[in-house]
Amino acid sequence: MIPVQGVENQKIAVLGLGRSGRATAAALAAGGAQVIAWDDGVDTRAAAEAEGLTIVDLTRDANWHGVTALITSPGIPHLYPRPHPVIAKACALGVPVDNDIGLFFRSYATPDWEGFDCAPKVIAVTGSNGKSTTTALIHHILQECGRPTQMGGNIGTGVLSLEPAIDGEVVVLELSSYQTDLARALTPDVAVFTNLSPDHLDRHGGLGGYFAAKRRLFAEGGPDRAVIGVDEPEGLYLAGQMQMGPADDRVIRVSAGQKLDGPGWSVFARKGFLSEYRKGRQAASIDLREVTGLPGAHNHQNACAAYAACRAVGLAPRQIEAAFHTFSGLPHRSQTVAEIGGVRYVNDSKATNVDAAAKALQAFERIRWIAGGMGKDGGISLLAPHLDRVSKAYLIGHSARDFALELGATPHEVVGTMEEAVARASAEAQPGDTVLLAPAAASFDQYSNFEKRGEHFAALVEALKGG
Repeated sequence: MIPVQGVENQKIAVLGLGRSGRATAAALAAGGAQVIAWDDGVDTRAAAEAEGLTIVDLTRDANWHGVTALITSPGIPHLYPRPHPVIAKACALGVPVDNDIGLFFRSYATPDWEGFDCAPKVIAVTGSNGKSTTTALIHHILQECGRPTQMGGNIGTGVLSLEPAIDGEVVVLELSSYQTDLARALTPDVAVFTNLSPDHLDRHGGLGGYFAAKRRLFAEGGPDRAVIGVDEPEGLYLAGQMQMGPADDRVIRVSAGQKLDGPGWSVFARKGFLSEYRKGRQAASIDLREVTGLPGAHNHQNACAAYAACRAVGLAPRQIEAAFHTFSGLPHRSQTVAEIGGVRYVNDSKATNVDAAAKALQAFERIRWIAGGMGKDGGISLLAPHLDRVSKAYLIGHSARDFALELGATPHEVVGTMEEAVARASAEAQPGDTVLLAPAAASFDQYSNFEKRGEHFAALVEALKGG
C-alpha cells in the first residue's frame, strides 16, 4: 500500500466503495486521515462497514461539516451527462474533488528516495484502444530486462495498492479518460498516447471533451518524455503542442502505417517491420511478423509505443526485441486460445467498439467472425472496408439483427448465443480459417463484462478439443 501524504488529521470523504474506493480509504487512513465513506449500493455499504469503514450519508448537508476533500471512484460521473448528487454537493460547498490517481501522484515520491542510486519512474499509458496491451507489454519488457517494475491503474492492481517504490523501479500505469479527467496531480516521467477513436462520449460531453481528458496527462503532467501516436489528427495536434521544435526529442512520434520523417525521434511500423529513427537516421529495426503475441497492425502500433517508452527509460533495442518474442498477449485482446484442425480461435472480446473490431479484422484472413452484443451509436457500417476478409459472420445478442442489416452481401447468420456461434463457426470452418470473436459491441445484454464473454468463448473452444 502507498499511504497518502499530506492528509494527516484531515476529514476526507470517499465516494464509491468498489475495489479502488476501498483501497483509497485504506491508503488515506494509513496517511493519518479520518475517513468517512458512502456508496449508493446498500449491499456495498454493508460490506464496507463490516470491514471497518465509517459509513456516512453524504447526500445530507449536515454530514459535510469539516470535510476537506472528496475522493471519488472513476466510474462515477462528475460533470456529464450529469454530476452525481454527492459530487455536485461537494462542488457547491467548495470541497475539492479528486481521485486515487491524483492521490498516487502526490504520494508516490518519499524522502526515502534520497538514498536511492536511481530514482523510480512512472510510465503512464492512455488512449482509446491498445492501452492495456501497451501497458502490459511495457511491464513485460521491463521484467524481462531485469528492471524492478510494478503495473497498475486501470489494469491489474489499483494504484494505491501498489507497493512503495524501491531503488530504480519503474511503475507502469494504464489510465482511462475517467481517471485522467479528474486527477488533481498528474506527473508521469513518460506519458504514452496510443490513439483516439470515439468512446465514452456521453461521459465527456462529446469527442472534444474525451480528447481533453486524455490530453490532461500531457498538458497537466509535463512528462520528461511523451510518446504519441500520430495516426489521428488529435495525436498529431498533441505532438505539435508538446514539441518546442522539429528536432525536440522529448516527443517520440509513433505510427502504425506510415514512415515518419523529420529530425526528431520517431518509431513506426510498416509492412511488419518496426523502425526507430533519430536525427534523421535509422537507429534500429525489428521484424514483428513472427512475434506471435502481437498479431496485426493494431498490435504493431502497441509494439511501437511500448518500444518507444522502454527506449525512453534507457533499454536497448536488442533487449526489447528479445522481450517481444516472450510476450503472450493479454486475455480477450487478439488472444489465440487454441488451434484445432488447422483452425485458429482468437478471443478479442475487448473489441467493444467499431474501431477496435476493425483492427482485429485487419489482423487476419479468412475470418469466421462472431460479432454482436449491445451495439453502440453508429452501428457497424464503418467496418465495410474490412468485410472482404470475412468468410461468414455469426451474430449474437441484442444487436444481432441490426448488425445483419448492415452486412449487405457478406454471408451471415443470426445465431443469438455464443454457444450456437461457436458451434456453427467450428462446424463450417476450414483449415487456414480464423474463428474470431471481435464483437464490435458491449457485453451487457448477455454478460456482466467483456471478460466473462471472452471466458465463455474460450471455454466453448476448449470443449471442442474434447470433441
